[in-house]
Amino acid sequence: MTSQNQAANQLRSQPLRRTPNQTLLIDADDTLWENNIYFERAIASFISYLDHRVHTPEEVRGHLNRVEHATILSHGYGLHSFRRSLVTCFEQLTDTPVTPEKHGRIESFAQSIADQEIELLPNVSPTLADLATRHRLILVTKGDLEEQTGKLQRSGLAPHFTAVEVLPEKHHDAYLSLAAHYACEAPSTWMIGNSPRSDINPALSAGLNAIFIPHDFTWVLEHEVVNQPPAGQQLLELSTFADLARYF
Repeated sequence: MTSQNQAANQLRSQPLRRTPNQTLLIDADDTLWENNIYFERAIASFISYLDHRVHTPEEVRGHLNRVEHATILSHGYGLHSFRRSLVTCFEQLTDTPVTPEKHGRIESFAQSIADQEIELLPNVSPTLADLATRHRLILVTKGDLEEQTGKLQRSGLAPHFTAVEVLPEKHHDAYLSLAAHYACEAPSTWMIGNSPRSDINPALSAGLNAIFIPHDFTWVLEHEVVNQPPAGQQLLELSTFADLARYF
């Protein structure tokens, strides 16, 4: 192969960078910083503490998942909801009274998450700084307002965003409302995140483009098959957050 052909092939293999002034809606937990690994550690400690004589650890985890789902419907996301789920699960599965000491021990598992320092995922900070020079960045997360904004401030990433939205849920209507509020043009608007259920599929259903960046420890309640984009929309799957700079 001639050097000219090699150069042409290399050029074709490079991703086409989008034009400036795209709107990038960016998820927070497990997209910008580690989050679910701390919940997984807390859950493992909880299951070990419960040490159920009948149910296997897998069965206890399945029961906790169901309790969490019900708690979220009633009380929303956040550590307060997770703490409530742990206590409820323990009360439903244990055959002994839940003493104040046991109650405090269970709550300590949730507190260990609150005490955790923010751990940015690789190259997030320089990538955001670079993207912010060319595009409008809006943080779009869900959960408890105080918790999420507190994480953002501790992360040091807040200056890169023109706006921050903490939603009670990320679904089709939420993305439609968000796009209308910020006058987002669908062809140049992208939702970026690790959750098929909250970041990718509802954004696509609302007419936006999406970028899926998988995380090895995405919360089980966020698992879903990633939908194919409707005609005229785009879906990218990237290995790392830093890969965004190659496309934007």
